Amino acid sequence: MSDFSFWVILSNLLLATRWTILLSLIAFVSGGIVALILLFARVSGRPWLERLTRWYIEFFQGTPLLMQLFLFFFGVALFGVDVDPWIAAWLALTFWTSAFLTDIWRGCVEAIPKGQWEASDTLALSYVEQMRYVILPQAARIAIAPTVGFSVQVIKGTALASIIGFVDLTKAGTMLNNATFRPFLVYSLVALIYFALCFPLSWYAHRLERQLHAAR
Repeated sequence: MSDFSFWVILSNLLLATRWTILLSLIAFVSGGIVALILLFARVSGRPWLERLTRWYIEFFQGTPLLMQLFLFFFGVALFGVDVDPWIAAWLALTFWTSAFLTDIWRGCVEAIPKGQWEASDTLALSYVEQMRYVILPQAARIAIAPTVGFSVQVIKGTALASIIGFVDLTKAGTMLNNATFRPFLVYSLVALIYFALCFPLSWYAHRLERQLHAAR
């Protein structure tokens, strides 16, 4: 225990935090790209596309993220493919993130008055052009606050990746606890680091929401 002072424990946790931040950023960006594609399908007006997108969203929203991590890590291995924990965590978090972001952004798009769609129709714009030049710029203003707020959930969701062997902040905390037998100190520091990551985003999301509400 003498080899594991407070500063040694903290420094090891901070080193592991960079992987939590990196995984969160990668999952959020890639999930956002997938969500944007799904958004076009979800509000396309084509029943079969909307139905497929709805099933996708319901599956990833209606099942635990932990189960999805198991499916990507252990399920793929049943086919003889060795999946790295990094890849499994990235894929699971990407699809999970995309399902929620699609729903958030769909609500923002549907909040745009129908008159905007009708006005863009009179300009003979295609569906993609309508979305790109008329609808999405207006919906983006509404979507900023809830999107920033959801990024907090992505950061907290990365903690589950430790179950499949991904060495993030949570996994590092478990390993340090097993080595030091100081659970209160280790997990208190883990909780404080997660708070330091999430609180600024939560505060910024609330601030954006107030500002946008006042602007209306």
